[in-house]
Amino acid sequence: MASDGSPKPPIRGSEPPDASITSGALARRLGISPTTLRSWDQRYSLGPAQRRRGHHRRWSPQDVAMVEDMCSLTAAGVSPAEAARSAKRRAHTAPQAQGTPPASARSTAAASTSGKATSRDASGLPLGAVRAECRGLARAALRLESAAIQEQLNAFVQEHGVVAAWEELMMPTLHAVGRKWESSGDRYVEVEHLLSWHVSTALRNAQLLLGPGETRKGSSPVLLACVPGEQHTLPLEAVHAALLQRGRSVRMLGAAVPAEALIAAVLRTGPAAVVLWSQTRSLASTPLALHLLGMGWGVNGARQQAALVLAGPGWRGARAEGAVQPQGLREAIALLVPESSE
Repeated sequence: MASDGSPKPPIRGSEPPDASITSGALARRLGISPTTLRSWDQRYSLGPAQRRRGHHRRWSPQDVAMVEDMCSLTAAGVSPAEAARSAKRRAHTAPQAQGTPPASARSTAAASTSGKATSRDASGLPLGAVRAECRGLARAALRLESAAIQEQLNAFVQEHGVVAAWEELMMPTLHAVGRKWESSGDRYVEVEHLLSWHVSTALRNAQLLLGPGETRKGSSPVLLACVPGEQHTLPLEAVHAALLQRGRSVRMLGAAVPAEALIAAVLRTGPAAVVLWSQTRSLASTPLALHLLGMGWGVNGARQQAALVLAGPGWRGARAEGAVQPQGLREAIALLVPESSE
């Protein structure tokens, strides 16, 4: 309170130290590269209100809200210079009770604490209740910032592993972008394609990011294939990466594998299991599944068969006695790599 008894005006950046975050943490949260954050500070003075010489920059909740506004405006197509002017104007004119961060900063802090973002992202993507990292990844994807997308994906894989990365970050963000694409005509196709490319890159590099799992010598491989005509391979790539993380021998045949080629591969490799992916019901071939279930190899009296895993929404309602249909990546990996064998 001032000497005349009137309340002092709010001071940006006056929050306790634990309310502020580093530049690296802010960049990851908002889905921008640290280089972009530094560039905005240098070009538009869009930086922390308080700076201490010899210390790393710390961003208060009000500072975070200002950069969030910048991200939202640029994602909506506003030029960076105009977006910066608007974000700074809002930050300097918004009335705040002393020590109380703006609403957007409070929601950001809550998301950081709980690990979940519970509302539609500022970009307009229908994310729903997801981890806070999904919001940053979605924003980076909308801005087509390849470096930031790959950095966030790689960091999450390294910290949490393949299964968690797929189920908690990659798949929710891909679904949100897909829903936005479907509801917006031909818009956002480039966003979905770019994000898919980087998800695939992260999955294929998972073994380098995590280190190779301990390979089981002499074990039969798991064979991965999409049904004939099926082009969606990302879910199988997640299975591939998760199996390699656990040291399982695996062979990936990829998209749209002809039935004859798949049958030949089964006979040549003698797999312990075949995972057959179908995204759409029209492509899920029950006759092919039944044929695989009836296949065997080896001498009489010691013939072997592969377990059949029918994966993907296209197999819902399919009847193939003897096959298993896991409900997600985690369940599929549990089937293919039982804990007792790890």
